[in-house]
Amino acid sequence: MSHLMNTYARLPIAFSHGDGSWLTDTEGKCYLDALAGIAVSTLGHNHPVLVAAIAAQAGRLLHCSNLYRIPQQEQLADKLAELADMEEVFFCNSGCEANEAAIKLARFRGHRQGIERPAIVVMEKAFHGRTMATLSATGNRKAQAGFEPLVSGFVRVPYNDLEAIRAIAKTNHNVVAVMLEIIQGEGGINIADVGFQRGLRTLCDEKDWLLICDEVQCGTGRTGTWFGFQHAGIRPDVVTLAKGLGGGVPIGACLAAGKAAGLFKPGKHGSTFGGNQLATTAALTTIAVIEQDGLIDNAVAVGRLIREGLAQALAGRAGLVAIRGQGLMIGVELDRPCGELVSRALGVGLLINVTDEKVVRLLPPLNFSADEARELVSRLGALIGDFLGPR
Repeated sequence: MSHLMNTYARLPIAFSHGDGSWLTDTEGKCYLDALAGIAVSTLGHNHPVLVAAIAAQAGRLLHCSNLYRIPQQEQLADKLAELADMEEVFFCNSGCEANEAAIKLARFRGHRQGIERPAIVVMEKAFHGRTMATLSATGNRKAQAGFEPLVSGFVRVPYNDLEAIRAIAKTNHNVVAVMLEIIQGEGGINIADVGFQRGLRTLCDEKDWLLICDEVQCGTGRTGTWFGFQHAGIRPDVVTLAKGLGGGVPIGACLAAGKAAGLFKPGKHGSTFGGNQLATTAALTTIAVIEQDGLIDNAVAVGRLIREGLAQALAGRAGLVAIRGQGLMIGVELDRPCGELVSRALGVGLLINVTDEKVVRLLPPLNFSADEARELVSRLGALIGDFLGPR
């Protein structure tokens, strides 16, 4: 009997080691990893440069706390600010912590403006985390059930519906921010329209609201730009990152600029482990490898290869609703619940995920090769085709 708390419906498999985009289980079977630890293993597994950097840093210093300067943290903040065109960075350990920081920033600024009960506009099908505030911001009643009372101060609207937000602006004078995922991961790989993003930026400027972009899953090069919002050419006031930033080592970040910068002072927020030497070394190395190996361009090319390959393999199939995504963040939506595909995929040596009940989610490492993409298309196309039945 395991003493683990029963918080995951784990699959009956465990991995012993990995190499690139491949994992080997404890029985010696190999699997093509098209999930990358849910967008975490940016460089795949056992990347020699990342492994060496982590090992070297572990041999020097793991942690000393934020009571002291951490040079690697300062370097990473500078790099992220440069890549995102932001001004300052707070480091934490996860996506929900980064989003908590963003929520606190928005509320803190609202109180400074004299708003006693600041509200944040959030989206249907959003997923921002499982802490009480981020769970309350999340648009999934199944995840929220049993944890009431939820944190107040969130106003929900349909995704990609600018008019709904404009309507709220006319009646709710407590709104201080809009928070959205540029691509909804858990919600089914739903992409914020470029026009919607630009319209939000304009509306937030008009109303003096903060625009918060949750890039926990789609950031760090996954969509074919460093950050998803860059496809629309906008600049948010707050950006949150985690997952792929450390290549597998836990790290999160909350970036601020413009009217969101300079708000927090000592004592207003913090993190014991956030941005320690090991985590920031991993993130700096991950970013360096992405740059040196051209992995953002690779995400564009290989992502297109996967989407086009699956479209061809599944052409004419009744039950296929859509294939969508950007870069190496891809969703294949079916017309029926398809959670069983996850276990079926194990049988053919493939790691995938199903989200929003009907969407096969693919999040391969950014160094996924063209040959691996073709292998993924071959295995997954056959799997989905068999699941949907005869043409």
